[in-house]
Amino acid sequence: MNFLAHIYLSFDDPEITLGNFFADQVRGNKYKEYPEKVQKGILLHRAIDTFTDAHPIPRKSSKRLHANYSHYSRVIVDIFYDHFLAKNWTDYSSIPLKKYTEDFYDLLQDNYELLPLGTQRMLPYMIANNWLYNYADLKGIASVLNGMNRRTQNRSKMNFAIIELKAHYHDFEREFTAFFAELITFSKQKFISLCED
Repeated sequence: MNFLAHIYLSFDDPEITLGNFFADQVRGNKYKEYPEKVQKGILLHRAIDTFTDAHPIPRKSSKRLHANYSHYSRVIVDIFYDHFLAKNWTDYSSIPLKKYTEDFYDLLQDNYELLPLGTQRMLPYMIANNWLYNYADLKGIASVLNGMNRRTQNRSKMNFAIIELKAHYHDFEREFTAFFAELITFSKQKFISLCED
């Protein structure tokens, strides 16, 4: 899953949210260098990724893209799924998406020194372009895909994936909705077990 899903699946716990958000920047056992609750957020992120990678629904979504994008297809699906979460936000949260994302940016800025270097570098761009809020529309997703393609020196051609999103929009949305319901249940159980440890 991509940024917005990981933040949402932290269930409003600030420290777990931080770890769950920047976990990809933390390799191996280096997570143990962070405060205990942040460590649990990193472990929650890893559990979510493992569950997602093994699940047949995201695999089905990914297979639709594989011919054109090879191993990048899973990254693209993560971005597509964040789009559907943002677009259908009111189905999942009573807090408006604009306020939710602004509160999250405040959390990052308040804990700037704790963030890995890569996250610190990314943060100004994320806030200036309001990535999380702009996931909700196709223009925002097209911008994210263009940025991801640039990061791969144009090798991934991910900028063209907006074509597949539009062509199979309802299929991707149905798959997201079915999968995310299961992921919420899994993540809540994992969250509870981590917090009990």
